This record gives sequence, C-alpha cells and structure tokens, in this order.
Amino acid sequence: MPLFEFVCAECGKPFEALVLTTTRMSEVTCPVCHSQNITKKISTFASRLSSGSAFSFSRAASSSCSTASV
Repeated sequence: MPLFEFVCAECGKPFEALVLTTTRMSEVTCPVCHSQNITKKISTFASRLSSGSAFSFSRAASSSCSTASV
C-alpha cells in the first residue's frame, strides 16, 4: 500500500495517508480539519539493506576501487 504525504491548504497540517489507488486520492481529507483542500507533497522513498553480505560486498567494492586508482 502506497503511503503518501500531504499538507492541508486550510490549516497547514502535514499528514500521511495510505491510498490504495489513484482514483481514491479525491477521498483523502485532512485528519485535523477534515478539509479536502489538500496538496500531495513530493517525498523520497526509503530503502534498507536486509543482509550483512550486501554491506560486505559494498565495502569490498569500495576498497577495490580505491586500490585501482592508486
């Protein structure tokens, strides 16, 4: 489920909402003042490395790059 960030144009409160499809964007309202006059914010996504091997690979790749430039 996509989590979107919004800001209310009436009260200025930023908030997040889970929206299943783009057709339901019109149903999102401010949780504070219940206004539908909201703006979708442009936000970045987060990612996480789940295994230690990926970190080891990154470290090995960066050390090989530094010796290649010497």
